[in-house]
Amino acid sequence: MSIRKDLLFQVTCAAIYLAFAVMCIYPFYYLILVSISSADAVSRGEVLLYPIGLHWNNFAQVLQIKGILTAFGISVARTVIGTVIMLFFSTMLAYLCTKKELPGRKWLYRATVFTMFFQAGLIPWFISMKMLGLQNNFLLYVLPGMISPFAVILIKTYIESIPPSLEESAVVDGAGHFKILTRIIAPVSVPIIAAVAVFNAVGQWNSWQDNFFLVSNPHLQTLQLILKNFLSQAEMLANMLRDGNKDLSSISRNQQLDPFAVKTTITVVTVLPILLVYPFLQRYFVKGIMLGAVKG
Repeated sequence: MSIRKDLLFQVTCAAIYLAFAVMCIYPFYYLILVSISSADAVSRGEVLLYPIGLHWNNFAQVLQIKGILTAFGISVARTVIGTVIMLFFSTMLAYLCTKKELPGRKWLYRATVFTMFFQAGLIPWFISMKMLGLQNNFLLYVLPGMISPFAVILIKTYIESIPPSLEESAVVDGAGHFKILTRIIAPVSVPIIAAVAVFNAVGQWNSWQDNFFLVSNPHLQTLQLILKNFLSQAEMLANMLRDGNKDLSSISRNQQLDPFAVKTTITVVTVLPILLVYPFLQRYFVKGIMLGAVKG
C-alpha cells in the first residue's frame, strides 16, 4: 500500500510540475509561432500548437532595420563589458566589507545598501551624467553600474560563509589581500558570482532608458531602443491605415506590417540571446542565490 501511495504521490507531483512547465514555456513558444505564421491565420485564432503559413518575413523585416547590426554589437558589448566591470568592482567592495580591520567598513557597507532604497530621481541623474561627460559616450553604459548594491550584499554574505582557515593559510604563505581575493575567494565564490552575473547581464541587455535620454549618436544606439522605435513606427503605420490614409496604403502593403506580428518578432529577437546564455549559468544560479542569502 505504501508503495502505491509513493507512486501516486510521485506521479501527481510530476503531473503538477509538467503542467507548470507548460504554462511557463507555452507563452514564449506561442510568440515564436505567431512570428513565423501567416497573419491571417493568427487573426483567425488558428495558430495554437504549430505554425500555419510558415514564413520568415517578420524576421527578415526586423533584420533589415537600419543600423540593427551595429546596435546588436553595442548591446552585446555593454552587456559583456558592463557585467565584467560590475563583477570585478562589486566583488572587491564585498570582500573589503568582510575585513573587520578596515576602518569604517560598516559605514561603507551601509552607504552602499542605502543607495538601493533611496535614489535622486531621473532629472538629477540626467544632469549628473551630462556633467560627467557621459552624453553620447559608450562609457555611459558601463560606468554608472560599476557597483551593484544587490551584488555586494549577496557576494559579501557568501564570502562570510567561507571558512576563515582558507584565508589564514594564504596569509601564512605571504599572500596579500588582492592575491587572496583573486586566487582563493573568487574561485570558491563562482556560484554566487555566476548568479549575480545572470542578474546583471539581463538588466544590461534589456536596458534602453540611458540610451533614450543621453545618446543621440546613431552608432551608439542599443538594440532595444532601435526595436522600440521600429515597433512605434509599425503601430503608427497600422493606425493610419485603419484611419483610411490612402497615401500609406501602398507602403504598408509592400512592407506587410502587422503590429502584433512585429511585437512578437521583436520579443523573440530580444529574449533569444539571453535565453541561449542562461543554460550555461543555470547550474550555478540556485546554489549561488541560496548560499548568498543564508546570513544577513
